Amino acid sequence: MIIGIDIGGSTTKIVGFQDNKLLEPLSVEASDPVASASGALGKFINTYGLSINQVKLIRMTGVGASFIHKDILGIPVYKVEEFRALGHGGLYLSGLKRAVIVSMGTGTALVKAHGNCISHIGGTGVGGGTIMGLSKAMLNLTDFDNIISLAESGDLSQVDLSISDISMGDIGNLPPTLTASNFGKMSDKATKNDLLKAVLNMVFQTIGMMAVLAAKVEKDTEIVISGNLITIPQAMRTFNELSKLYKVKFHLPKYARYCTAIGAAISHSEKELNGK
Repeated sequence: MIIGIDIGGSTTKIVGFQDNKLLEPLSVEASDPVASASGALGKFINTYGLSINQVKLIRMTGVGASFIHKDILGIPVYKVEEFRALGHGGLYLSGLKRAVIVSMGTGTALVKAHGNCISHIGGTGVGGGTIMGLSKAMLNLTDFDNIISLAESGDLSQVDLSISDISMGDIGNLPPTLTASNFGKMSDKATKNDLLKAVLNMVFQTIGMMAVLAAKVEKDTEIVISGNLITIPQAMRTFNELSKLYKVKFHLPKYARYCTAIGAAISHSEKELNGK
């Protein structure tokens, strides 16, 4: 059994490979990195009826991994650089040999993954934190599930300016329904739900267009999306529109939320490779 753990700011994800077979991933909520890593391991072992002796090693990544300085419960811990883990995890889950991998979290990171050649392309501060911050500032809403639910019945035409609002016909190959300006048509009649949908639209259009442009630069047509935001319906709708418009393919594979933890589990760290 090889364990992969991704320690985030508030959520720690854990996966395990037993005889090269991926077991169902799990997650725990905790703000303390050491407690969350130990808690995740305990939960995983208990869920699958394992013993500590069955775990050969732990490969760890994420922002909280830097707080772990020794083995956990006697199990060797190796740290894997986060972008490397993200790249390998994205290729594993998608079955692709090369792609741009996008991690949508509080902010957004983009990685080029061409086989074993993994490199950080860039990113944006736009992400889940943007959704929460704007929802709080504009409408004093802080419950994430409620925000997403209310946004589903929103009307973008009350908030966003589309190409049809400024032109009688198409502009180049751009359809009339495409957004010309986020929040550029702010109506006095816009409801709470309209504003929330416009926030989601802006966030996912920004992330999607950055991914498209990164793919063009890297001469790729495959984009793998990962992270906690993939479950939001607006995300897939936006990515589908961009896919048709720019001739790229967005992949949202199963277990995409656990992409980095999976990548850590299957990646050898520099420490391992150097035999230290």
